[in-house]
Amino acid sequence: MISIRNVCNDPHFNLALEEYAVKHLNLGEDFIILWQNEPSVIIGRNQNTIEEINSKFINENNINVVRRLSGGGAVYHDLGNLNFTFIVKNNKDVVSNFRKFTEPIIKALKNFGVNAEFSGRNDITIDGKKFSGNAQYYFGDRLLHHGTILFNSDLSVVQDALNVKPEKIESKGVKSVRSRVTNIYPYMANKITIEEFKDTLLKYLLEDENYKQNEYILSDKDLSSIRELMSKRYSLWEWNYGESPEFDIEKSKRFTGGKLDLRFNVKDGKIINMKILGDFFGKKEVTELEALLLGNQYKEASVKELLHSIDFENYFAAISIDDFMECMFY
Repeated sequence: MISIRNVCNDPHFNLALEEYAVKHLNLGEDFIILWQNEPSVIIGRNQNTIEEINSKFINENNINVVRRLSGGGAVYHDLGNLNFTFIVKNNKDVVSNFRKFTEPIIKALKNFGVNAEFSGRNDITIDGKKFSGNAQYYFGDRLLHHGTILFNSDLSVVQDALNVKPEKIESKGVKSVRSRVTNIYPYMANKITIEEFKDTLLKYLLEDENYKQNEYILSDKDLSSIRELMSKRYSLWEWNYGESPEFDIEKSKRFTGGKLDLRFNVKDGKIINMKILGDFFGKKEVTELEALLLGNQYKEASVKELLHSIDFENYFAAISIDDFMECMFY
């Protein structure tokens, strides 16, 4: 097994790198990638993005939201979190075998004085607290297994970024299980930086003190292909949000002009049904506005542009466009 060097912190690039590596990079043997992301929420392949994130907090703090290829739940990444990716031959002993890939991590952590254990379906814990979630993706005869290691992340942000408000959302997507989380840093016998941790961890996992001599460096051709994947998938709203499963949403808020109650369906990222209810007053029938919203992307910029293009004030008295946007998206 060898390692691939990656120093990029852009989640769009890093997830594109994973896909490129599992589908197109043939190094003649299994390999591992260690990587970090700037503040980001990474959404599971089968999840409803809107349901998993605290949209207001995400927007206010400029946190990336990117969907990955593998299933499982949404996770928060920052530069205090270390991600690991194994790409191996898809043999019988690796299919859905999370222990095979978590045990080397657990064994390596013992060298740092961290006593961890495999828990549940795909987690690694310390004292019953989760610090690593794992997921897998299959392509042809290859398997991609990746996981997180909360080294010294801001755990308050973990909760805020994934804390969805209590509006009713019925979804066909997989819901993330909120569990107690912890960093490994407080448990380490010797306090080191995350860069030192990465280097030492690779030595343990590869069982090679001189692993850098065999490290694979991405070529210009590799980088060009990864950036193309990044632009065609991981940077697109249609992938990160529009791939969410069909869902039914009810959102309501009370404003100066009365209560606004929005009920709508979204499929493939577009509004397919819309009902506007409440005790507000207005000049025009809101059924006209409902019809205008149908087929529109469930995307803030798209809806806001539409609302500014019409005589919005004729539909609601003392309810502004910003109020409507707050109710619909936050």
